[in-house]
Amino acid sequence: MLKITQLSQLDLNKTYSYADYLTWQFNDAVELIKGKIMLMSPAPNAEHQSIERNLIIDIGSYLKGKKCKVFPAPFDVRLYDRKKSILTNKEIYTVVQPDVCVICNPDILDKQGCNGAPDWIIEILSKGNSKREMQIKYELYQETGVNEYWIVYPNDQAIHQFVLNDSGRYDLKYMYTDDDSAIPTLFPDLAIDLTEIFEN
Repeated sequence: MLKITQLSQLDLNKTYSYADYLTWQFNDAVELIKGKIMLMSPAPNAEHQSIERNLIIDIGSYLKGKKCKVFPAPFDVRLYDRKKSILTNKEIYTVVQPDVCVICNPDILDKQGCNGAPDWIIEILSKGNSKREMQIKYELYQETGVNEYWIVYPNDQAIHQFVLNDSGRYDLKYMYTDDDSAIPTLFPDLAIDLTEIFEN
């Protein structure tokens, strides 16, 4: 079997599984969306990393001693039809690396990451990834049953909070701005001060 050490060895039009993804030995950061390779943006800038760090600190402190756990990128999250049982690596065609995800079901955690939909995903927009987060991942997270999805807008110092409704579709629950406290539906007693989150 040919060892894949460079992205250029792969056919970007081909459909790949998570089993294929695990064999790749190159440094390029990629995600799989329904079997198709999606190149990830270059390394996030300092502002992006600062926001991610602040979110991890706030959420992690709140979750200390609770069963839910928070994970920062890079962390493989395998997604598929929520009506199906847990699938094997060869049957999974989507793997993403959200900036932040919270998982409350320990049964979907394994050595490789998360095998199923997290309860809450946060994506921080950066130059070059806005379309993916706003459209492709929005639809993906909705259809695979991610209960709560936040999109963070660093330039506007704002967060849009989407929550699945009874029909399995996202409702825009709230648009938080710079001096608000953002409250996840999952944890109504957690108030995340956006002034602190956007503080460098």
